[in-house]
Amino acid sequence: MGSFQPEYVFHAAAYKHVPMMEDDNAWQAVQNNIAGTCAVARAALRHGVKKMVFISTDKAVNPVNVMGCTKRVSEMLLSSLENSLEDRAKGTQFITVRFGNVLGSNGSVIPTFQAQIEKGGPVTVTHPDIIRYFMLIPEAAQLVLQAALMGKGGEIFVLDMGEPVKIMDLARDMILLSGHSEAEIPIQITGLRPGEKLYEELLADDETSLPTPHAKLRIAKSAPPPSSAWREELESWLGSTVNDNAAIKASLRKFAPEFRYQMSDVRDQESGIRNQESGIRNQNRSLASPGR
Repeated sequence: MGSFQPEYVFHAAAYKHVPMMEDDNAWQAVQNNIAGTCAVARAALRHGVKKMVFISTDKAVNPVNVMGCTKRVSEMLLSSLENSLEDRAKGTQFITVRFGNVLGSNGSVIPTFQAQIEKGGPVTVTHPDIIRYFMLIPEAAQLVLQAALMGKGGEIFVLDMGEPVKIMDLARDMILLSGHSEAEIPIQITGLRPGEKLYEELLADDETSLPTPHAKLRIAKSAPPPSSAWREELESWLGSTVNDNAAIKASLRKFAPEFRYQMSDVRDQESGIRNQESGIRNQNRSLASPGR
């Protein structure tokens, strides 16, 4: 940053593979996702960057896995820096953009399904009821740039992801569109992976959203930013070395109390699936309502 003096920094680098980050690589997720975000933010402050835009995820909402919680803690860290009088005086504005899955990106389900179909199957789906939000790469990129222009510092922008897609239906459609039937290319249910949720959310339980001039962008109205003492304790923890996964998750919960990693049991998640449709409708109304 010192050499190139950028005005805008877009921070998208992260470990994003949920099962891999959940147990064996939890501390690496903390270091890369939280400490990495902190390092970029500190560098932006030092070098007078005008705006730093952090790419977050819907997995940061009511997180139940390590990856999602590291993203949520990173959101909170940037909110704390934005709220700090000392750091605010340096002029950098911190903006977060939160959205779901991007079709065609690395690790996206569609290239995975395509490869499985080309090999003759089976097409693997972790759960028959699992659903996800999707967006195309050009639209996601345009909305991130729009949020960067609109942001004044401290906002968490939520993209309008449309209606969620049932992955089972997507798998069936792709098999049919490839000219095959399920008898020729079967769908195999493999079971939820560690840290995987049946459905993602765009707003947390205690969040509402506010409108912006752009129809596909809203601002999450979140809890007040954490204190400077919270941030100092977090940065001290990031400077240590922790190898015990239970201790890592307990500390993450301390920094983000909404982290519900004990809900990893499949039956606990399935007990919530009955309410998912009404919950999604309520969130869509919240995102669409101009009065909130």
